[in-house]
Amino acid sequence: MSESWASATTLAAAVALAAAAAAQARGQPAVAFTHLERAHVLGQASTRQHVRVHWRMFVWGLHQRSVRECLGQLFRIAGAATMTAIGLVPHGNTGGANVSPFKPMPVPADLDDRIQQARARRP
Repeated sequence: MSESWASATTLAAAVALAAAAAAQARGQPAVAFTHLERAHVLGQASTRQHVRVHWRMFVWGLHQRSVRECLGQLFRIAGAATMTAIGLVPHGNTGGANVSPFKPMPVPADLDDRIQQARARRP
């Protein structure tokens, strides 16, 4: 995946991460995780962003005391760090331990629009 696409989606992913932090601070962990999933879909093009989102999911798992989520995220952090740069990411996957890390998933329409706009800006 292109780094220019990654740059164009970084801001949108950062907004989703900020929304996740705000929801967590309000005591809404399920809402926070939904924002993390959206950040994951947007951040898949960039190794840095992809790892960052999985780290935030790991921290979310710690706050929820979810061993399953934490272990799943450790596996996904390693995968994101080593596989993103060569394009081995399942498009649309939401990134949580509740789904297979290898399963492509449908992208929500609003996120797909952002991704398509970013791709259109590529040189």
